[in-house]
Amino acid sequence: MTQVVIVGAGPTGLTLAMLLAKRGIAVKLIEASRNFRRIFRGEALMPSGLEAISQMGLWDLVEQIPHRPLDAWEFYIENRPIFRVNEPMELGGKPCTLISQPAFLEKLGVKAKQCESFELIQGTAVQELLWQNERAIGVKLGDGRAIAADLIIGADGRNSIVRQRANVSLEQEAQSFDILWFKLAASPQFASENVFYSLLCGRQGFGVFQGSEGNLQVGWSLPKDDPIEWQKIDWAEKLASASPDWLAAHFRQQADSIERPLLLSIVVGRCPHWQKPGLLLLGDAAHPMSPIRAQGINMALRDVVVAANYLVPLLQSQPDLAAIDAVLPQIQAEREPEIIQIQQLQQAEVAQAEQLRNNALMRYGVSRLAPLIRSLIRQSWLNRQLQLRQGFAHVYLTI
Repeated sequence: MTQVVIVGAGPTGLTLAMLLAKRGIAVKLIEASRNFRRIFRGEALMPSGLEAISQMGLWDLVEQIPHRPLDAWEFYIENRPIFRVNEPMELGGKPCTLISQPAFLEKLGVKAKQCESFELIQGTAVQELLWQNERAIGVKLGDGRAIAADLIIGADGRNSIVRQRANVSLEQEAQSFDILWFKLAASPQFASENVFYSLLCGRQGFGVFQGSEGNLQVGWSLPKDDPIEWQKIDWAEKLASASPDWLAAHFRQQADSIERPLLLSIVVGRCPHWQKPGLLLLGDAAHPMSPIRAQGINMALRDVVVAANYLVPLLQSQPDLAAIDAVLPQIQAEREPEIIQIQQLQQAEVAQAEQLRNNALMRYGVSRLAPLIRSLIRQSWLNRQLQLRQGFAHVYLTI
């Protein structure tokens, strides 16, 4: 019998499946998509995520795929440079590194398939959970198959079907924006130095950087209190109007290369309970993160490390079902405090951005007085980033 069914073959599901299967635990990994080339996948690994990847023994895979470290973060208000922070921020630390997530997942899938106890089922979705005496005992797929398991793990993202089918509540935090995500041709400006630019011009804010596969990527904030018909906008001109001259020229010159934007609806929150008997939620399925500083993938990888530490020795001992159910709250108890603190820091970032966006006088003052107050603003921002980058908890793979 399959010991574990994992739903969702993103970074959370695939890394956990590999860790379990390598240690002889029978795992079936179910992924609705036929391949890993989803339109949008986050790219940024912070030092906390890089450390988790290294502990799992997967750094060699990163070196085999398109990846590129960020060189710096730079902030503009009203087209004036405010401050810059170079990477790595920590003395002797690692820089934030952009990876091609589809390429990483493809390599990871090949590695996992080398384990006899691993099976990947792609192209069919989970439709229902199977229950017996109020305990999850398996899943029913869209093609009619039923798969029984001792433990079901939902790693299927912020819109988790597993969470919905299990009737696990999600306490959502109020979010004041969604994001439009663009890709376009690269700019020579990023060839020698890959800087993540955050720009605020008037009430319009966006970030831009060169992705791991070479194209330019743009995340445009869509405030919910200022709705626009974004489908009808000339985005080359809109982006140019909110950019410094060198970037505005690139948007206009490469107008034909701007791909149709993808709307990302931001859902942020936490489940009060990540588990039910026979079932565990991890990553964004349990605690959908804000996109601020790319915490989704990094926190999910740390979830995997902790979950593996608890589950591997237990499942290797052929436990009874009650023993499995008893360990699930312990995983949440170890991970939840860090998740709460990270989400609070993300909220502080959003609140500061909202304050600037809604206060023209403040934007004017900051942009004009930048030479005098730059060091203070920079240090305030840097203090938050160090915690977002490293995490609050000591997370180490012990299996």
